[in-house]
Amino acid sequence: MPRGPRSAKGLLLSAAKCKDPVIFLEPKILYRSAVEDVPDEPYTIPLGKAEILRTGSDVTVVGWGGQLRVLEKACQLAFDQFGIECELIDLRTLLPWDTETVVESVNKTGKLVVSHEAPITCGFGAEVVSRVQEECFLSLEAPLKRVCGYDTPFPLVFEKYYVPDELKNLEAIKEVVEYAR
Repeated sequence: MPRGPRSAKGLLLSAAKCKDPVIFLEPKILYRSAVEDVPDEPYTIPLGKAEILRTGSDVTVVGWGGQLRVLEKACQLAFDQFGIECELIDLRTLLPWDTETVVESVNKTGKLVVSHEAPITCGFGAEVVSRVQEECFLSLEAPLKRVCGYDTPFPLVFEKYYVPDELKNLEAIKEVVEYAR
């Protein structure tokens, strides 16, 4: 799932070249708010390979798609207000997803916050948390945290209350870091 126009083009071109079937999802919010310079020449972004957007040593923060804009703000607030250094990872693809990058980061930080727009029940964050629990159990310093939408249908007019914002994510980041102290 792309986080902006640049990644949308690279992932879409990769999907078109892939010999396997690909379902390509775009966050609707990108149509209204994302502005980036996109190169004219063709380029691809590897499917199944996450990108570390921000390196840090205190907590691993994982997201994808439009939620990355919110997580970037939350990570900056965590640093500005509390001196918390977040390692922010964009999964970019959900299946396959880059388990190795996430596990390596969580083994380094000992903490994980996963955030997405979908409901907490049956959201993809549950898969990420489950795999990290299996792979990193002995390295964990705090309970794994998911910051997601509510388990309820919602009309578009209430989306701003449903989708986790930077403050809700900041609270989760602060909570897992304080737990480990």
